[in-house]
Amino acid sequence: MRLSRRNLLASATLAASASMAAVPVLSPHRAAPRHREPLRTGFERLAADGYAVLGGRRVGVVTNPTGITRDARHIVDVMHEDPRVELTAVFGPEHGFRGTAQAGGSEGRYDDPATGLPVYDTYLKSGRPLADIFTASGVDTVVFDIQDVGARFYTYIWTLYDCMEAAALAGKRFVVLDRPNPVTGRAAEGPVLHKEFATFIGRQPIAQAHGMTVAELARLFNGEFLTTPVPLETVRMTGWKREAFYDASGLPWVPPSPNMPTPDTALVYSGTCMFEGTNLSEGRGTTRPFELLGAEGIDGRWAAAAGELGLPGVRFREAYFAPTFSKFQGKTVGGVQIHVHDRAAYDPVRTGIALLVTARKVWDGFAWRPDDWIDKLTGSSRVRTMIDAGAGVDEVTGAWQTELAAFRRVREGYLLYK
Repeated sequence: MRLSRRNLLASATLAASASMAAVPVLSPHRAAPRHREPLRTGFERLAADGYAVLGGRRVGVVTNPTGITRDARHIVDVMHEDPRVELTAVFGPEHGFRGTAQAGGSEGRYDDPATGLPVYDTYLKSGRPLADIFTASGVDTVVFDIQDVGARFYTYIWTLYDCMEAAALAGKRFVVLDRPNPVTGRAAEGPVLHKEFATFIGRQPIAQAHGMTVAELARLFNGEFLTTPVPLETVRMTGWKREAFYDASGLPWVPPSPNMPTPDTALVYSGTCMFEGTNLSEGRGTTRPFELLGAEGIDGRWAAAAGELGLPGVRFREAYFAPTFSKFQGKTVGGVQIHVHDRAAYDPVRTGIALLVTARKVWDGFAWRPDDWIDKLTGSSRVRTMIDAGAGVDEVTGAWQTELAAFRRVREGYLLYK
């Protein structure tokens, strides 16, 4: 079964369709539903069970500041104090275990001042070098607990993949503690990565907005992509429904990275992060990253053009801002602010494509990043070449529907929640 799914997905990612099918809805909005039963994260269930899954094991945890309890304590601090857990190491991803590094950075190797535990740096490490780190740490079980945001190009899910692969190489057991997908798990949307465009922002062919939790992704990675599957256990949540947004969870929000300050950022991120592949600011250096987009020379025509498309669930406001770092640092630029008023109707990937199409039409300064980073973000050269050729929103989004449908079929077999 695993091989047939792998073959289906691999072949589908090479296909492009001219289908004009309407893009299905990603997520609900209006009033966020409350859970009929209280949501309990994977860690909450692990602790309530007396850490039985970790009994007699030397444990290392892959985590960052989002690995917290409901009362905002870090799980590393909690487990370190509990005699039932032999916690011996921590592994930090991009931005670091305690979150002190900016985008594209990490904290390196150090001893955590709060616990005295050795902290190892996993950022940009994979394969045998990462396996050697697991071996040197002396752990026999690697635990993963990081809050994801639902987008293929968010690096933590590929830290998960790399750590699973390395754990298999090192002969370690792997445990994933699940957390909610903050933008729901209702559907997968957007283009599927083509393997020749694989990077750390997309190792394997999944959709741009994958609609899965980290435990579901771990099951998918193990079943479809890892050459040698890792001994995997997932501690699933209880009380989470696929249609629920983060604000229904009752959990505190900790920014998973410096430019992901709120769940609202996560809502738009899988679409507007594509602007990293252009010469426009994606709002880094503002209080509304990925909701503010702009550049010098852009005026109100962009917001007007985007508004004329009648995209569901979203409005565009002419906006001016001065980023404090990153693109256009210290300069006042013009652009748009995205205002999502109906999460039920809003599709972030389609909206992102619409903003790219209209930006290119109304601003003669529009350009892609010279390294074609947009191709890495979207998973192929198709979005860039189609927009350059004058394709409209329906044409661009219609071109990936066949491969997206194939991914959705494969994804279905790994889902844990209704």
